[in-house]
Amino acid sequence: MPTVFGNDVEAADALALAYKKLKSEIAHVIIGQDEVVHLTLTAVFCHGHALLVGVPGLAKTLLVQTLSQALDLNFKRIQFTPDLMPSDIIGAETMDKERNFHFVKGPVFGNIILADEINRTPPKTQAALLEAMQENAVTIAGKRYELPQPFFVMATQNPIEQEGTYPLPEAQLDRFMFNIFLNYPTYEQELKIVKGTTAEPSATINKVLTAEEIISFQGLIRRVPISDNVVAYAVKLATATRPGNGSSLATQFLEWGAGPRASQYLVLGAKCNALLNGKYSPDIEDVKAVAKPVLRHRIVRNFKAEAEGESVDGLIDKLIQHIPM
Repeated sequence: MPTVFGNDVEAADALALAYKKLKSEIAHVIIGQDEVVHLTLTAVFCHGHALLVGVPGLAKTLLVQTLSQALDLNFKRIQFTPDLMPSDIIGAETMDKERNFHFVKGPVFGNIILADEINRTPPKTQAALLEAMQENAVTIAGKRYELPQPFFVMATQNPIEQEGTYPLPEAQLDRFMFNIFLNYPTYEQELKIVKGTTAEPSATINKVLTAEEIISFQGLIRRVPISDNVVAYAVKLATATRPGNGSSLATQFLEWGAGPRASQYLVLGAKCNALLNGKYSPDIEDVKAVAKPVLRHRIVRNFKAEAEGESVDGLIDKLIQHIPM
């Protein structure tokens, strides 16, 4: 049975404590990557999906597996390949000996779905996840099947290898709450990684939260109070990315800007970021803390930006500087 809290303040304190325990458990396996772990847990508590982008060997898959163990959730891994079919993800109807059709559930019927190397399969198969990510359900032969809750898609992508890959459609990218970049570990962190992975494995991951508790905390995030000026700042930041309708910087360097879903995720992410850091209400700094992972996959640079070497993250920093507090 999930813990019953007397009020939302007690629940917020419990969430902050659970977050510290989760980080501690994950740190038994994942060395460094503190910001990545923080953003991944933020997506979980906001009931959002996350796209993990990094070169091979940075523990993207291991992070998702470790997270599922610490959260006591049903984990399913889908290895995306060029010949993967939609039915390999969502399932299909099969005929038994009595010539009756039965639906056989695919691996999408889990709590945490690891879509490993999601850009290695054609758009038709990538699109099989769209309804699941947006509606928490799939439709087969005209019948709707609800997915177990909580439900998250954690997808991984290699940013440097382009041969044999299929870029994700913008509509699907927009379904991901965060686009999280993984960087190389520091020298000291890599020493710990090498020592730990070349010896006898000894780490044990303890269960921290149940599915019912996660759903309860997701409801808490929605109830967090937020001031109008913070919401206004989030919306201004999202609209500032739209060429012609936003700032002059966007008109100069961006081909396409972020839609309303970005504003929603900026507010939700700010609420969760505040609670995880021991605050009961978010401020503008909390919006800034989630701005890059929310916006970087929702804006498209134009030719001028690419020619002048303007990075997506650099443009987001400039947009933040141009928006009054």
